[in-house]
Amino acid sequence: MTKKPRLELTWIGKDIRPKLEPRILLEDPEKSYHGAHRVSENDIFDNRVIFGDNLLALKALEQEFTGKIKCAYIDPPYNTEQAFEHYDDNLEHSTWLSLMRERLEIINKLITPDGTLFCQLNDDEMAYAKILLDETFGRRNFINQISVKMKQTAGASGGGEDKRLKKNIEYILIYAKDIDQFQKFNEVLEEEDLFELIEEMRENEKSWKYTRVFVSTGKRNFEKEIVDGSGNPIKIYSHSGVEVKSISEIMERENLSEKEAYFKYFEQIFRDTNSQSSIRTRIMENTQELSDVVSIDYIPLSGRSKGQLTTVYYKGNKRDQIAWLKDVAHKRGKKLLKLEKIGTYWEGFPLNNLTKEGGVKFPNGKKPEALIKRVIELASNPGDIILDSFAGSGTTGAVAHKMGRRWIMIELGEHCHTHIIPRVQKVIDGEDQGGISKAVNWKGGGGFRYYHLAPSLLEKDKWDNWVINKNYNAAMLAEALCKIEGFRYSPSDTFYWQHGYSTERDFIYVTTQNLSHEQLSKLAEEVGKERTLLVLCSAFRGNTDIFPNLTVKKIPKQILSRCEWGHDDYSLKIENLPKAPPKYGQLSLFDMENIQ
Repeated sequence: MTKKPRLELTWIGKDIRPKLEPRILLEDPEKSYHGAHRVSENDIFDNRVIFGDNLLALKALEQEFTGKIKCAYIDPPYNTEQAFEHYDDNLEHSTWLSLMRERLEIINKLITPDGTLFCQLNDDEMAYAKILLDETFGRRNFINQISVKMKQTAGASGGGEDKRLKKNIEYILIYAKDIDQFQKFNEVLEEEDLFELIEEMRENEKSWKYTRVFVSTGKRNFEKEIVDGSGNPIKIYSHSGVEVKSISEIMERENLSEKEAYFKYFEQIFRDTNSQSSIRTRIMENTQELSDVVSIDYIPLSGRSKGQLTTVYYKGNKRDQIAWLKDVAHKRGKKLLKLEKIGTYWEGFPLNNLTKEGGVKFPNGKKPEALIKRVIELASNPGDIILDSFAGSGTTGAVAHKMGRRWIMIELGEHCHTHIIPRVQKVIDGEDQGGISKAVNWKGGGGFRYYHLAPSLLEKDKWDNWVINKNYNAAMLAEALCKIEGFRYSPSDTFYWQHGYSTERDFIYVTTQNLSHEQLSKLAEEVGKERTLLVLCSAFRGNTDIFPNLTVKKIPKQILSRCEWGHDDYSLKIENLPKAPPKYGQLSLFDMENIQ
């Protein structure tokens, strides 16, 4: 069966794929930080700051965190003209696409089945990124494109010589790992001045519904008890002596302006809703002989009031449900603010004092804590893991920490030490009261662990041969080879030959010894017939086929062709691109020996 052609983005070097080395992560306890005090039993300490190339760091996380990241937020380099000076334009875009694809594919693996990715960009690469994300995540998993009003960059400078309009919008592309398993976003609301909204609706000849007032709900009289579809009780009440007036009647009777009437009767303003529900049907069937206004007390099984005793009012022969203005708006000082579910245009983030947030300066790349808070509110719950692999000044980790999420941040630049670590330390100590701290009542607590990438496992000796890196001790070597071979590193206290496992009966043993036939025979006996063991050693003697429970291979020969050894930097620079494989006939004798 022929493969169907598909729509895809093509670029120079798309077929060149790096063979990433799955590095191990080494903790530096001197840089890890757990704070001076524990604020509560729910403090989260197992957060991670990882210093190193973010593509290699993502690869290092793959084994432990596949399917565990609830929300990934990335803010990659935007403008290739800044990232790749002095290079041909089409090569710039190709490089950006190649290296972003590798990162996105690993991030996709790390995200939980019901998780999401938020990718923030400006218009330099946004359109390309959308198609790239369609390829890596699947077009059907695209959820939304958000437009964010950000700080205004300099425009029309140089006496109007700039031909472009000033940029003040950025974009966030949102993808689900699997749209079928993604449930929905958490409800996040934004505020709009109530009277500006009313005036706008009038200008557009739209009807504003919240125009009536329950001046009095009268006397409440218990009538009967019925049950809902699950057998849970619903108590029904009738109301006598009810007084309902329109806002205009209130204004005329009490000589009030519209604003004054809304402020005075804010708690009592309502609208009718013709909501369709099994509860309403039951109320209609059981209250035909009762008064114009009835109410019920019950415990909803779903929705905003799930599990809470709730009172709902109904009015008229059709028993239209009463919706209160106070449920969708609130008072703040001299303002009434309508609460609306957020859409795809976001604004109102405090940008004037952005440079002061977190106590660190990070020109041209810092994001407001309020923006990251909105992302995290939408896409996660307390205890979930948040990933930012382009950590910058550490905003994502700082905000996630204050919001009770676990987090992982990756950063290669020295600002990992000068910006991120001091910033998060202040958050942990409760000293950072800027950004969202007051909004979430942050007092401090928790901690993080600092890791850096281990050097490449293999290095070349003076004769240009690949050998085990001299910086690796026995434990590091065992952990690295477990990762490369797909085993979980878990050294046994009982059996010296159990360095890791892939199943309950399949183990791995790493040693730099030259194993004799006698040693292998003894090892096979200890492993037993019910288990299997992969043995990686420097050399061995004898025929290993006689040990059916052992698979014996030499290092480094066993792994030479697996990865690009000694490649430490996959940052977005031309010189760091993976090298194209040589064409057949151009291989040296040494290359041919190593890939056999």
